[in-house]
Amino acid sequence: MKRRTLPVAAVFAATAALMLTACGSGDEKPKANNTIAGVDQSEKESPTPSATPSGTSDRPKIELPPDDKLVFIPEKTGNAVKDAILADNAERMRATDAAIAGTDPKYVALNFYNSGRALEAASNWVEEFKAAGLTITGTVRYSDRRVTLNKDGTASLTYCADESKGFNKNLKTGKIDVIPPNKDSYVSYSTKLEKNSDGVWQTTRIISKRGAAQCQP
Repeated sequence: MKRRTLPVAAVFAATAALMLTACGSGDEKPKANNTIAGVDQSEKESPTPSATPSGTSDRPKIELPPDDKLVFIPEKTGNAVKDAILADNAERMRATDAAIAGTDPKYVALNFYNSGRALEAASNWVEEFKAAGLTITGTVRYSDRRVTLNKDGTASLTYCADESKGFNKNLKTGKIDVIPPNKDSYVSYSTKLEKNSDGVWQTTRIISKRGAAQCQP
C-alpha cells in the first residue's frame, strides 16, 4: 500500500473529494461546518519543526514526526512573489501531513493554507486516513515546481511528487507497508492559489494524477 493510497473502501470517498477540486471553480468559500476539527491522537511520535515561510508573523507552527520528511525542489526562484507562493505551497503540504500524523489535531494549519474546494478535499483526505487507522512515514520529494502568475491576481502552480520512499504506517501496530516503486509512486499536481487579506497564498483548487508520465524518472 503506497503512501497516500488508501484501502479500497476509503478510496471512493477520497476520490470523490478530489473530483470536487477538478470540477469546482475554487472561488467558493467553505461553509463554517467545512472547517473540520481534528481528532486528538494519544500515541504520536516526537515532532520536529518545519521551516517557517516568509510573510505574516502569526502563521501556525507546523510540526512533523521525525520519520516524515518532505523535500521541495526548487525552494526559491529569485522572484519574491513566486517564492512566497512556493513557500506557502510547501507549508500546505506539511500541514496536510501534520493533520494526518496528528501533530496538528485541530487542523489549524490545514485551514490556514487551504480554502474553498481545496479545503474540502484536504479535510476529507485526512479523515479517510484516520478512518483507516493509518499515518504516514518516509520521504516524499516535490520537484519541478513551476509558478505562473495570472492576470487576475491568482497563481497557478504545477509540480510532481515522488512517493517511492514514502509509505503508510498502521497506527496500532506500527507496521510500515513497503512495496517496490512503480508508476503509481509518482503523482502530478496542478493547483490554483489566491492571496488572502492576510497575505497568505491559499490553495483553492487542486487536481492530481497518479502515475503521470511527466513525473516518471
